[in-house]
Amino acid sequence: MPKRTGFVAWYDRLISSFSIEDLFVRKRPPGPPRTIFINEPLPEDYYDHKQKVPKVLKEYQYPSNQIITSKYTLVTFLPRNLLEQFRRIANIFFLFIAILQFLPKFSTVSPGLVILPLIVVLGITAIKDGYEDIKRHQSDRVVNYSEIRVLDGPGYANHNAMAPKSKTFVRALKKRIGRGKKAEGGNRDGQALANPAPPEVLEEGNRQVINDKPEVEYDDDDANLSQHAAGPRPHWRHSTWEDLRVGDFIKIMDHESIPADVLICATSEDENVAFVETKNLDGETNLKSCNAVPALTHLRSAAACADPNNLFEVECDRPEVLMHKLNAAVVINGERYPVDLQTTLLRGTVLRNTSWVIGIVMYTGLDTKLVLNSGGTPSKRSKVERQMNPMVMANLLVLVAMGVACAIIDSALEHHYYPKQAPWLFDDNRGGDNPSINGLITLCWAFITFQNIVPISLYISIEAVRTCQAAFIYFDTAMYHEKTKSPALARTFTLSDDLGQIEYIFSDKTGTLTQNAMVFRRASVGGQTYIDEEPEETIADEKEKRSPHPSTGSGDMMSSGSDAGGPQETANAVDADHVQLSGGVLRHFRSSQLFREIEAAAADPRSSDRDRHGQFWTTLALCHTVLAGVDPRTGALEYKAQSPDEAALVQAAADTGFEFRGRDRDVLFLRTPFAREPLRFRLLNILEFTSARKRMSVLVRQLGEDGKPENGPILLLSKGADNVIFERLAPGGEELKAATEEQLDGFAHEGLRTLTLANRVVSEKEYNEWVKRYQNALAAIDDREEEVERVSDEIEQNLFLLGATAIEDKLQDGVPEAIADLKKAGIKIWVLTGDKLETAIAIGHSTNLIGRDANIIIIRGGGDDVSIYTQMLRAAEEYFPSSGIIDDPEVNAESLGARDAENAPPRGAQLYPLHRVSSGVTSLVGSQNGQRPGGYVLVIDGMALTDALGDETHKHLLLRLAMQCEGVVCCRVSPKQKALVVRLVKDGLDTMTLAIGDGANDVSMIQAADVGVGISGEEGLQAVNSSDYAIAQFRYLKRLLLVHGHWSYARNGNMINNFFYKNIICIGVLWWFMIYCGWSSAYVFEYTYLLFWNSFWTLCPVIAIGLFDRIIDDHVLMALPALYRYGREGKWFGEKLFAIFMLDGVVQSAVVFFIILYGYFSPSARDDGFDVAQNEFSITMAIAAAMAANLFNGLNTKVWTAWVFFAVFVGIVLIWAYTAIYSIIAPGWFVTHVYGNDHFLFRSALFWFGIPITVLLALLPRYLYEAWQFGFHPNDLDILRWNYKLKPNMSLIHDAYLRSEEHVNARTPTTPYSATAGPSGRPSTSAAQGSQIDMSTGMRSQSRGYNFAQEENGVAISRMQSNLSGVGPLAPIAERKGRGGSLLRSIRHPLRRKRPSSGLSEEH
Repeated sequence: MPKRTGFVAWYDRLISSFSIEDLFVRKRPPGPPRTIFINEPLPEDYYDHKQKVPKVLKEYQYPSNQIITSKYTLVTFLPRNLLEQFRRIANIFFLFIAILQFLPKFSTVSPGLVILPLIVVLGITAIKDGYEDIKRHQSDRVVNYSEIRVLDGPGYANHNAMAPKSKTFVRALKKRIGRGKKAEGGNRDGQALANPAPPEVLEEGNRQVINDKPEVEYDDDDANLSQHAAGPRPHWRHSTWEDLRVGDFIKIMDHESIPADVLICATSEDENVAFVETKNLDGETNLKSCNAVPALTHLRSAAACADPNNLFEVECDRPEVLMHKLNAAVVINGERYPVDLQTTLLRGTVLRNTSWVIGIVMYTGLDTKLVLNSGGTPSKRSKVERQMNPMVMANLLVLVAMGVACAIIDSALEHHYYPKQAPWLFDDNRGGDNPSINGLITLCWAFITFQNIVPISLYISIEAVRTCQAAFIYFDTAMYHEKTKSPALARTFTLSDDLGQIEYIFSDKTGTLTQNAMVFRRASVGGQTYIDEEPEETIADEKEKRSPHPSTGSGDMMSSGSDAGGPQETANAVDADHVQLSGGVLRHFRSSQLFREIEAAAADPRSSDRDRHGQFWTTLALCHTVLAGVDPRTGALEYKAQSPDEAALVQAAADTGFEFRGRDRDVLFLRTPFAREPLRFRLLNILEFTSARKRMSVLVRQLGEDGKPENGPILLLSKGADNVIFERLAPGGEELKAATEEQLDGFAHEGLRTLTLANRVVSEKEYNEWVKRYQNALAAIDDREEEVERVSDEIEQNLFLLGATAIEDKLQDGVPEAIADLKKAGIKIWVLTGDKLETAIAIGHSTNLIGRDANIIIIRGGGDDVSIYTQMLRAAEEYFPSSGIIDDPEVNAESLGARDAENAPPRGAQLYPLHRVSSGVTSLVGSQNGQRPGGYVLVIDGMALTDALGDETHKHLLLRLAMQCEGVVCCRVSPKQKALVVRLVKDGLDTMTLAIGDGANDVSMIQAADVGVGISGEEGLQAVNSSDYAIAQFRYLKRLLLVHGHWSYARNGNMINNFFYKNIICIGVLWWFMIYCGWSSAYVFEYTYLLFWNSFWTLCPVIAIGLFDRIIDDHVLMALPALYRYGREGKWFGEKLFAIFMLDGVVQSAVVFFIILYGYFSPSARDDGFDVAQNEFSITMAIAAAMAANLFNGLNTKVWTAWVFFAVFVGIVLIWAYTAIYSIIAPGWFVTHVYGNDHFLFRSALFWFGIPITVLLALLPRYLYEAWQFGFHPNDLDILRWNYKLKPNMSLIHDAYLRSEEHVNARTPTTPYSATAGPSGRPSTSAAQGSQIDMSTGMRSQSRGYNFAQEENGVAISRMQSNLSGVGPLAPIAERKGRGGSLLRSIRHPLRRKRPSSGLSEEH
């Protein structure tokens, strides 16, 4: 890891590391455990009885639900902003100089005029910072004033105490609730970007404001009563989020965001289940199911909640930052009922497919898990600015040295000449005027004379240039998303140059890389492949036809009810006209060959295709947890699934004619092309999917038409990962296995996610014996999961292979191409996602992050056998023996022994060596990895990261191991862990990082990275509001970095170097004059020439460099991403370049000063014999120095446009014009020291010859160096500029030659991306297959991404299991009556999820 040394390290340690946040942001420790009292007063010991009016003690006061993401308040704005600005050493110096000139002894001009530039610089920066923070306050206001229904009524009171709310930047007038108008139409995301939008509540573009409704709502059972007739009674009052209190009863409606961490009391669904979307927390778009606390399910109305007889307590543990941990209990009459995450709704989640939920607020504001996982708003400083501070410090040290030299020499000269009665030292024997004290006075004057060595205009110029660069980003039409009308937006103006130095990108997956929408692409049935023939253009059309509701379903359609009145009767799913596209599925599956075969099989009962297709598509249509419902608006059948993966599979089966028509408790309905009436299957058992099993199975039996079971066989239908299914196949059928495996390889090479299907017939005897063992396993107390897995595995053997499917997880437009080009640019990309490990690996393949020949090393937590440290150490020893990790003194290699070594089998028995495969895929991480074909990718889950990030020893090993791998994927990570991973790389490698995401779960990592980019996607705008840059699509990141980032860094670096140079040449001329003025710190120039140096004479050229210079055209940078290495490696700014420019300034100042000085004094320049006046030769020096500085800046500009011409010459014209006009101003107007100077200046030949000679000689060294560099040692940019000028129509991709090609090839693919794209437009690598090894088990398998996404151990699957027949006599199908019967209730209900298996023992 690189370590800074020398002066820069000292500066970073003492000054740069100083944190302003620590002064103004109090690190609030997690609150203590709490007891929430419901419908009962607080205990007496909660009060401070020392007060006249007893108040609740502070330890029992909970933080308000107000959230403030802004940096400043009205009180802290001035001190905090000033402290932030005075972190710049230059500002401290300017303040010192201004204060110095307030003293009469050192006054040059008006003191007010002296400090005015500093005030202007500080003021403009403060206004910009204040404007940005006001936008944050506006976003906070929208969140805090979002509305929620809170219990209120006569006799009800919440006695739990809350801390007072914080004061905001401006006084907020409370908005009237229920009177606002909801925005209609338009682009809400675009509006929010223009006027930064609220975070969580802008979910799906719907602002959570209850409009055009009364401020009080009554429950539905009271809807028919008049308020006046019934009198005051408990009701739901509309209140704001920030006014929520711990212990409040709240009512949340479908599609509303959760305002705090809430305990579920009751829901509208049967069995009090609720469904939430958690993508703002963990990035997963699958619905999660949760349930109410059983003891509180009677609290279904405002009246029940307010009933004083319903009193109880909620005992909660202290607020916990871990997303998957929550411990609490409900205490009723001394009995305790457990509360965990399964009975809790967390802030930031969104209620879906549930009409309403009544809950109790447990944690508010800063105590909620979402806020605990979010960092404070950071004060980010660009790397260029951080690098510039040591340079400014170095210049200040030079200034001090110059001042000390002047002071010592001046004092020595006065001591030498005073005894000799020197006339200029007359009367220098007073206390305030003597040779000794005059040395100190000279020191102060030297600081004033040479103060321009650190120009105050530099910082304001940088701010102005960066503001314009932000405008360039905003107006770039190539990054404008037409569909959403969203431009790219720079929310932080000070980081534009950081975009050109990024080395690591940390990306979220869902919504950032993928659309979380599926397309069924391929089906392999009995060895025959069927390809989707729908053109890509139909995706947009299908999207337009689809229901406008979110992919997780419509609450109106799927809600059910326990609420009074219930929903209106819906249509029967069995009799629906047709099947419409399901949410998350982009289009229908169409294969003319398949359809012809099925049509022929339907006409010929003896056809062999009938059995082949029937078994395959029946398995696909029945082996799932999907629910079917009827859209009341269209009358069409629509599938509701936990994930779009399952929806796409069932949708594809329906598209081929095998339509799943819903379920009635344990009976499944299936319409096929081979039967007129829907087939009925009894669902006997569901063998659940888990990450360890990698498969799902169902046991079904077909029923007769009258509802009675036939004596037919029991069928086991299975689907899962190919390696898991292939291990369990019956002997034989090798030809089909080989054909299917070859097809699976082809699917995987196209970046598709595969799934293998199999089935078998189970005899009655085998099933009866097995189901008894299965029920015993479910009822086991010890090792229940292992027993269930073992018994399930017994029956999932000797399967018959049916075929395979391939689904495309639709990526965001241009994602693979963008990632491929960013990798060519040498940028390392890590994926940090909350999704499952398998899903993350599959997306890694499809986005080209993981090559098909890459070997995947999996570090998995949660087991006790092998520690995380040992897993990482074994991976380092086994696969990177020459990396030096084991020999690293900071690595504890001894941990390979002891307990872990005893528990682990011998290396050869368990750890299988991964063999590298010849391939063109090269390095993404690590300097040598790209030269080893195949490469390794590290995949680590969230539980493992908990240990790996736990201490410095683990962190060091994790970082060393990650650097040896070509890619890193972190899955199942919490928002906090995302930020910790970013900081691990950022601080551990001292490198530039960028984080990109689109959800609230990405905020922490966006804030932790050097640059945060938010995508204005479907997960709300929380990420955008916390980001530094906002874009509409991931693909725009390529242009943002490769063009705008590279340009900005090159421009700003060049501008700053030239800024320092132009001031050094001026200061140099003043310094050389000290030799001839007795080192008295006197000015050689007339003061106004020095005053206007940085404002009129030399400002425009450096501004033009910052705004208009281009190292090369944008299309070249886009076509050749490898050029980005110049920025990534810091070629455009650094200590070396700074020293070169400083040396240039010193040399040129010497040329200007001495040539003109000796020209004017050898002999006199005057024709009258008199000696020249100081202003004659000094003004010549000033003009020559200004011309040299401007032309030197022009010489360092790569592209000369009209603006550059204007900027270079405007300063020259101004100084000439000023000299001519200023010297003819008569004393009658005001006194000047140069009146009449034109009479001597412009008539002198030395003036006319001296200026061009000195300017040319001053520029000659740089010109010769540039000419030699371009002619004999050009870099890639020089070659490209020249060739493109000669051959503007050349093909950059094929004809461009980079001299740094060997260096670039160590990091980039050698094969063009387009040459290996598969049919779906995805990257396709060579036919070689990599492997994946699980370091926790030593298990090795072939790496193919399979599509399987279900909630594990959720409530929904338990509800399905509770309706299964299991063993025993099969009951007849119940008649549907009443409110629609169980079938319609099933249709109405949204997708059910699985509950821990502990609750299943009595259900089977």
